[in-house]
Amino acid sequence: MKIKMYFCFVILLYSIASKASNDNNPIGGRVAGMGYSGVTISDPWSVHNNQAGLGYLKSITAGIYYENHFLVKELSTKSATFVLPTQSGVFGLDMNYFGFDKYNETKVGLAYGKAFGEKISAGIQFDYLNTHIADNYGNKGAVTFEIGIISKLTKSLIIGAHVFNPISVKIADYNDERIATIIKLGLSYNLSNKVLVLVETEKNINYKPNFKAGLEYHVIKEVYLRTGISTNPTQNTFGIGIELKKLKIDIASSYHQVFGFSPQVSLLYNFN
Repeated sequence: MKIKMYFCFVILLYSIASKASNDNNPIGGRVAGMGYSGVTISDPWSVHNNQAGLGYLKSITAGIYYENHFLVKELSTKSATFVLPTQSGVFGLDMNYFGFDKYNETKVGLAYGKAFGEKISAGIQFDYLNTHIADNYGNKGAVTFEIGIISKLTKSLIIGAHVFNPISVKIADYNDERIATIIKLGLSYNLSNKVLVLVETEKNINYKPNFKAGLEYHVIKEVYLRTGISTNPTQNTFGIGIELKKLKIDIASSYHQVFGFSPQVSLLYNFN
């Protein structure tokens, strides 16, 4: 009985947090520190946030990410990425796991991004999603895709757009349950070579829009400071980035006024 009650509590908390992998939430310590604004960012986590960002990458890179939602280990997210640039474009592998043994969601995606000159890059990813519920409920899988585009309007101004699951794939016959379609549109602007400002709107078709804003300050060559805010639910974020030759470490946390802190950390290793 205690296990079932605890299980129900976790699922309820998960529903309020809306942070499962099937909701395709942003991944990476950098974007987490900037209000989860990542649709215009070009880095190895673009394999999850906006595949168009892959088109501008030049180095073979691997990374891992961990987020502990509200300091509840059953609500943790674990992710990994691998990026491989080629002469034909940039390929990426995206792997995500949310939850624990009683309830979990996984996502595996194969991405491709390509830049068409310096101004425009586009990307696409094919995903396999699986939901597991214990106590004889079993597993349910689905296949979908996501697409994105990034345009560098000027040297300082970038616009990005991304759509996850545009075909609204069905996950269960009961009540015609479907995986949500999520649309993102954002802008980023370099105020100087040290200051980056981001604004973004995210619309899950099942919920009200989520507005985000972030700021990154390049303190010295190896160190970045970040802060941001997002709505629905309202969360404040902050973080720090450290670059050590081939290794990049990004540490961040969001804060919800009811549920508290959700720390995040990501590591990226550049093989070139």
